[in-house]
Amino acid sequence: MPNISANGIELHYEDHGPTGAPAILLVMGLGAQMIAWPDEFVQGLVGEGFRVIRYDNRDVGLSQRMEQVATPNLVWTMLKARFGLPLGVGYTLSDMAKDGIGLLDALGIERAHVVGASMGGMIVQLMAANHRERLLSMTSIMSSSGAPGLPGPRADIRRGMMANRPSGADRDAAVAFGAELVKSFSYPDPARPENVHAEMAGQAFDRGYYPVGTRRQLLAIIADGSRVERLKTISTPTLVIHGGADPLVPKDGSIDIARHVPDARLEIIDEMAHDLPPSQVGRMVGLIAGHASSTK
Repeated sequence: MPNISANGIELHYEDHGPTGAPAILLVMGLGAQMIAWPDEFVQGLVGEGFRVIRYDNRDVGLSQRMEQVATPNLVWTMLKARFGLPLGVGYTLSDMAKDGIGLLDALGIERAHVVGASMGGMIVQLMAANHRERLLSMTSIMSSSGAPGLPGPRADIRRGMMANRPSGADRDAAVAFGAELVKSFSYPDPARPENVHAEMAGQAFDRGYYPVGTRRQLLAIIADGSRVERLKTISTPTLVIHGGADPLVPKDGSIDIARHVPDARLEIIDEMAHDLPPSQVGRMVGLIAGHASSTK
């Protein structure tokens, strides 16, 4: 698919399934490209009777790189956030939520089901809070409310997330770094081929390696802070899914989402970490399709 203008920027997307079917918009997480949604997951939802749209968020993959905006120092931004000081980030998660709504506008879709993973879960929470008239349902996967006091990543994973990414001139180093980082927070699923993390990291590198974009997305997460008060205003039918073995965003984050979104349904999958394990794709498709079908 070509890029399309949405919310004043260019987004790269794929559109699967019949155009007349109810639409599901998939929103991926921090630094991850749309290819992180497994093809089996996408086709599973199409097989359930949905039109499925996935896209690269701004600053990642083949969507527009936000080179003109500010990229403040990450550590200083975290310190400023702790003391309630102005952060001066280049864009916000609310801007990224508007990107998704803008994509629906550009495709002529009045209302859609939205599904977000990790940072994408935060983005769809904001779609539900700020653009409820455009949503049929919302599913947040392995995400968080952002409330202070929630447990954070395991120490080694935190160090990996904060580390400087290898130069784009060194493909081997960048692929090895990305594969090892993703492996560290993924479930050891026996159904997953042994070399799949390296293959995916290589594919992502070749599509568009842009680590500064990941940094700006992380700054947007920091700037958004707690969404608890906004979650309380959501009236969109909500499903919350989390991996019981998640070491990056512990399941407490989704438990807190479900606690604050009225009538939210919570599903904890023990055989899942901060990933979409092959053995659980069918189960997740069933959960999401069932939730969406109940709100058509």
